[in-house]
Amino acid sequence: MKDIEQIYKKYMPQVYKFLFSLCHDTHMTEELTQETFYQAMKTIDDFRGDCKLYVWLCQIAKHLWYKELKKKEREKPSEITEDIVSAEQGPETSAIQKTEVLELYKILHTLEEPLKEVMYLRLNGNFSFKEIGEIMGRDENWARVTFYRGKQRIRKESHYEM
Repeated sequence: MKDIEQIYKKYMPQVYKFLFSLCHDTHMTEELTQETFYQAMKTIDDFRGDCKLYVWLCQIAKHLWYKELKKKEREKPSEITEDIVSAEQGPETSAIQKTEVLELYKILHTLEEPLKEVMYLRLNGNFSFKEIGEIMGRDENWARVTFYRGKQRIRKESHYEM
């Protein structure tokens, strides 16, 4: 039991950060983080050590997130709820920015894996390329190249400069 507590204390902030980069909702992130460690505790004997424990935990978290997305898709159509309006901006600027964010998310959504996940981790989670490489079970250079390819695809399909 003490080992599980140590694992939780060591990896909980990283798993939380990873999940928050995916769902952008503190309540949902907290729930999924707790469920991740619950599932890890139940299946710790299945951990073969083929990858770092952190990567294994992030894989559990990612699968729980996908499961949550499927559940939400059945309940209602998804919406982008990110509010990018600041107090200083006029309605025209706010509307343009919201349209641009919506366009960016539409393009991101059409990307295939692993491009999509790398882009989300980098843009929303502010993960380093090294961290992205660890999460994806690859190296830092792979993460950089994948992100670059994602940026190229977005530029090709829109007018964005990232």
